Amino acid sequence: MRRATLVFRPMLGMLLAAGVAFAAPPHTITLAVENMTCGTCPIVVKRALERVPGVSSTSVDFEKKTATVTFDPDKATAAQLTQATTEAGFPSKPIVRP
Repeated sequence: MRRATLVFRPMLGMLLAAGVAFAAPPHTITLAVENMTCGTCPIVVKRALERVPGVSSTSVDFEKKTATVTFDPDKATAAQLTQATTEAGFPSKPIVRP
């Protein structure tokens, strides 16, 4: 057992030194978005969400008045996403699915 420890410790050190991160898997959230009244609104919402660090993809549905966002939970939170849309003039809140 001692020999295994001697082998794995240096390997762990090399991984950490190489910048390998043990990141959490990406999260996807759907937001209910208010005030979208025209075809340009989804573009504004999408751009606002894409500016949040950690967001990897965004899809905005004008008809359903929703935005689906995939993000790195180590870099962004649901609160930051809703703040971004609200500051752009489109208040939003997470849709909780049962």
